[in-house]
Amino acid sequence: MTDIARLTAHEILAPTFLFRFAVPIKHVETPWTATGKNAGANLDESFRLPSFGELEGRRLFADFRGAWHESGLAFHVRVAGKRQHPWCRESRLDESDGLHLWVDTRDTHNIHRAGRFCHRFAFLPMGSGRKLTDPIAAPVLIARAREHPKPAREGAIAAISHVVADGYELSAFIPAEAMTGWDTTNHTRLGFTYAVTDRELGWQTFTIGREFPFTEDPSLWGTVELV
Repeated sequence: MTDIARLTAHEILAPTFLFRFAVPIKHVETPWTATGKNAGANLDESFRLPSFGELEGRRLFADFRGAWHESGLAFHVRVAGKRQHPWCRESRLDESDGLHLWVDTRDTHNIHRAGRFCHRFAFLPMGSGRKLTDPIAAPVLIARAREHPKPAREGAIAAISHVVADGYELSAFIPAEAMTGWDTTNHTRLGFTYAVTDRELGWQTFTIGREFPFTEDPSLWGTVELV
């Protein structure tokens, strides 16, 4: 018997690949505060969303929280354990430290190429402005998509960040107008995944890891249920 034949299914396939994960995402009364002392998405521990990478023993370095409102989606991430300053470049989003979100407003899992209801957004804690210290919030085209969503209005999506000694905190808001097909009355399940990417700490993802092409394949995303 060859070594390959001796491998179990668990050893060949990541545990997170064998399941389709769905988790609740809670409603929040005030999803976003643009200015002031409490600017951003103020989400307590009850809004924390999991990383099922724990099933594979992957390291968790980010506290990731999310909420929904009729006006859009709000998220907050706290990255800790860094020894290096965040590395962020507006021209190199995929290589930067930050948060990437994928949202399918129709929760379609039987397609391998994104359609017009599939969105990707990038949020970086810094990298913009004259001193490159301002956060970045940008829609990103999904590779190999059959069709892209309508373009988001410039400045529609928002980010607020605070860099600290061992990492950063980053709040993100995606308004309804930036998501084609957003309809919280008739569509209360969203295809969803996230990745907190870090050049020093690696990737923390919602379900499967970067060894699978989830960045462009909606069939590999999980689901969040608007509750």
